Order: sequence, then structure tokens, then C-alpha cells
Amino acid sequence: MTNKKKRQRGSRTHGGGTHKNRRGAGHRGGRGRAGRSKHEFHNYEPIGKHGFKRPESAKAEVVEVTVQELDENAVLYVAEGLAEEADGGYRIDARDVADDGYDADVVKVLGDGQVRNELSVVADAFTESAVEKIESAGGSADLSERGEAAAEADEADDSEESDEE
Repeated sequence: MTNKKKRQRGSRTHGGGTHKNRRGAGHRGGRGRAGRSKHEFHNYEPIGKHGFKRPESAKAEVVEVTVQELDENAVLYVAEGLAEEADGGYRIDARDVADDGYDADVVKVLGDGQVRNELSVVADAFTESAVEKIESAGGSADLSERGEAAAEADEADDSEESDEE
């Protein structure tokens, strides 16, 4: 079996070039982390601080539910007492249906999938496509008290920004 060490036997420098090479730390570019900001920068992480870390207190926990999930499981939600059957459709509170809905700051309904039943959904936030799909099926998308308060706060912020301009 031949390996590199075996092949190098008999050669004076073992593939290291002239005998003057491999003498000191200069051959490897310095000792330790020398050159990490110059010639060895690609071997190390960037030096200094980068970016911004958002404080945990400023983050809102958002739980998402799709309209397809609400539509497909509406009958099951009625059987479990999480929704009501009314006027040929279903009235669903998204907080009741979502996992950890009451622990979350915001429960948002997303517009993924299809809506075949008439749904009256109450949630903190809706995407435009979710409102479109719910209303096209004959239902309604209503904001909860938290959602209305958040919408009013957003409008107040927008009006302050437009006043400053």
C-alpha cells in the first residue's frame, strides 16, 4: 500500500518546495489567528457587529389558520362546540379553533385553499385573499375586539406619519 508519507521517503523536503520553506510561522501566514482581517479573512467570521436583534418584548406572537382548514373542519368544530351553525353557514371564532389561540397575541386567517361553505369568521387579522375567498362564498370576515383596536392604532400611526410629511 502506498501512501503520501511513503512516497515522500527519500526526497529531501517531502513536497514542501525548497529546504528554506516550512521554517517558521511565516510559511503559514502567521501564528494563531494572525491575518484574520487581511489575508486569512475568508477562513473567519466577519469582525464587528452586524444587524439588529429585535427585543422579545416587541415581537408579537402570531398564530395562523387557513380558510381551507376552517372550511374543511367546520362540521367538526360544530360537533366539538367550537363553532355554531347558523343560516346555512357556520360562525367560527378563529381563537377557539387555532392551537394556543388564546395564548397568542394575534390570530390571523390566511387565504390558502378553497372555501365552499358560507363562513362567518371572527379573527384578529385577515389577509386580503382570505377576505376575498370568504366573501365570494357568501360569508363574512369580521375583526375581533383586539383586531379593531390594532387597526385603529395603525390608522392613528399612519395619520401621524402623513401629518409630519
